[in-house]
Amino acid sequence: MEVLSPQDKECINRSIRDIPNFPKEGILFKDISTLLSNTEALTTLMNHLEKRYASYNLDYIAGIDARGFIFGSILADRLGLGFVTIRKQGKLPYETYSQSYDLEYGTDTLEIHTDAFANQSAARVLLIDDLLATGGTAKAALKLIEQCGAACVEACFIMELTFLEGWSEVQVPRYSVLDIN
Repeated sequence: MEVLSPQDKECINRSIRDIPNFPKEGILFKDISTLLSNTEALTTLMNHLEKRYASYNLDYIAGIDARGFIFGSILADRLGLGFVTIRKQGKLPYETYSQSYDLEYGTDTLEIHTDAFANQSAARVLLIDDLLATGGTAKAALKLIEQCGAACVEACFIMELTFLEGWSEVQVPRYSVLDIN
């Protein structure tokens, strides 16, 4: 299993900007736009993920709306795999499965096309997103993958806010590049 060196981890971590009190008072927002614009950090991250997942025998990568699309599509291209979008409600044009989940301030819904994995029985899928916080979004995405008849072999997050214990909602193996305490 590919492990990120402390130097590479620091390169990625330094590239993520902290925005205090966004989107509301008391929240320290982790802004990945600075990671995306930092060629060294993004290349370091994607090289690491490519090495980690090259031997997983995956069929697809599924990314959660919207930042998971960025990392997931890059990784899918590098591994020669299909990429599947898991989107916010009402954004997909074809027949969908839907899964609602709780937020700190209400509920939201994710959707996936019913034929997202080309009706491939037991497709092996990697789920990817930028952040694992309370785990509700990831849990909903995992249910959608399962509803399509696919199997999520691992959930990957660029950052995990470990103090929120979102890992308890993720019932598949998970990997977080950066743990934020």
